[in-house]
Amino acid sequence: SSLSIIHNKKSVMTSTMSTRRRPGGVLLSLLFLHHSLPSDSFTIPSSQSLLTALPPTRRRRHAILQMAKTKSKNSKKKKSSSSSSPSAGLKGFGSSSSSSTSSASPSSGTIDRSQSAMAFYDYLTRNGASSNLKRVGLGRFPLRLDETDDGHDDVPSLRGVIALRDIPKGEPLIEIPYEMALDLGRESSDPTLPAIALLQKYCSWRCDALTEKEAAKGLNEYFAVLPKYSSEDCLGSTDFFSEDALDAMQCPWIREETVRRRESVRARYERDVAPMTEISSNLYRWNRDDDGGRDAIATESHLRWATWLVTSRVLAVRGPSDAASSNRLLIPLIDMCNHDRDSPHVLTGRAAPGAMLKVLAGRDVAAGEPVDIAYGGGV
Repeated sequence: SSLSIIHNKKSVMTSTMSTRRRPGGVLLSLLFLHHSLPSDSFTIPSSQSLLTALPPTRRRRHAILQMAKTKSKNSKKKKSSSSSSPSAGLKGFGSSSSSSTSSASPSSGTIDRSQSAMAFYDYLTRNGASSNLKRVGLGRFPLRLDETDDGHDDVPSLRGVIALRDIPKGEPLIEIPYEMALDLGRESSDPTLPAIALLQKYCSWRCDALTEKEAAKGLNEYFAVLPKYSSEDCLGSTDFFSEDALDAMQCPWIREETVRRRESVRARYERDVAPMTEISSNLYRWNRDDDGGRDAIATESHLRWATWLVTSRVLAVRGPSDAASSNRLLIPLIDMCNHDRDSPHVLTGRAAPGAMLKVLAGRDVAAGEPVDIAYGGGV
């Protein structure tokens, strides 16, 4: 199977897994102040030169303390290296170094080892996708606006998927069992339909009301790494721009698309969500009020956020070989790949029990590189 090819909004389907369209948006220019050390900056003496100034008795005491610290560090290293969890081996691009940038070039990414990322890696392991952690992981990549950004620490970064080792062309980059995907129903031209299904499940997660089956599937860890409502990730989309900001873009077709999607969200909320919240708050409870007051109910803005998640992350995947329809899937890890319209990597798989959803390397991938896919739709 090969990637869907989309030209001028006319799609030629050549695969079982098609690509998603991300809503039109802009990259806002950012100004950063780069600070350098003053010319009279000083250096700190080495610990050895300070040690020679100590009396002999204190030198021996210092040496004993250093030996104790070294022994403690070695025991910690042995303990951590004995862990059977693949995520414990997420060192810099497959090396044994504890630094994620030890073998990376300045333009390479760094591996995400945050608490939520490590929980996500364990979630992949529990669900039969641990082999991915030998090849890729979550990472952050510097978003350099010009050459002057090199060498500075205040450059903004973009989250994505990073290669942990060199991966030859033709080998799998990512393999996710279909059972791990969040199936949001049949493919259609209206993203608000799957957005309602996603919003219901997300509200259940926020209020600790997931079913035992959903919790066992790992939705807790997966939802924890999705872009949060009102976060910087979603506020960068035109879906959340003010009217003045949309006008300032001076791009009529992006404004029209954004307004049309907002109107669709408003109509869907008034028709399907608001009436249900009047009957019961359980389906769309955003926050639970433990003090006996009224629970906070998901608003139209929350549905707009869920629609943005659908349009920016969901993949349309063909069903079983005997089915002509496609389903909208949120596929963990694959949906974290960023867009590159020149990406040669191939998406393949079917929305069917026992199937494997894959990203195959369309070229050789070097350790430290981002693993990007082409979303399509003229982005």
